[in-house]
Amino acid sequence: MATAVSTAVLKTVPLFQSFPEDYLRTLTTVVTRKSAPRSTTIMGAGDATDSLYLVLSGRLKVMMSDSDGKEVILSILGPGEFFGEMGLIDDEPRSASVVTIEPCELLAIAKRDFKKCLLENTEMAMAVMRGLVRRLREADRKIGSLALLDVYGRVARLLLDMAENVDGEKIVTKRLPKQDIAKMIGASREMVSRVMKDLQSGGYIEVRPGSIFLHETILTID
Repeated sequence: MATAVSTAVLKTVPLFQSFPEDYLRTLTTVVTRKSAPRSTTIMGAGDATDSLYLVLSGRLKVMMSDSDGKEVILSILGPGEFFGEMGLIDDEPRSASVVTIEPCELLAIAKRDFKKCLLENTEMAMAVMRGLVRRLREADRKIGSLALLDVYGRVARLLLDMAENVDGEKIVTKRLPKQDIAKMIGASREMVSRVMKDLQSGGYIEVRPGSIFLHETILTID
């Protein structure tokens, strides 16, 4: 169910933070807020893209699957990130599906209003461009990892990418199931389980309830 959005909520979204107050008030008339439970498909591969979505809370996975149901997770999105902009810019169908990993709060802005925003706000256009460039760099790095790193290196790289700096330590604080790791690095769940055990016994990582602590030695894995 969609609900109205206040300017205070819009100010929490990085994409809108440079907007003046009067412009934010205008946006409240075209931006809607939506709640989505876990395992909800927000966009399906092949669908026409009619809105830009911004994540207020929760996490989503961007994924592709084949006719046999085999899945590959391209990326995981969290608060402050957005998706759907590519289809709005080039008018092509979605190339991947976006599915909620946990309950999410999203903002949606329709295609016509999104394009109007880009034309009227240079900073927003630049922010969208930076987002596209960041994803292109991430895609390049992922392709390089798949081609050049073994499974140990791919798992280590993923953990480093997912980690946050907490009191000077690198910690993966979000739940990261081994099955999802496998889908993100192109390996089997069994292989990922074996690698995680080896990383623990080798002193590269320390798994605690709800988090994974990364030791500096993990940087030596390639």
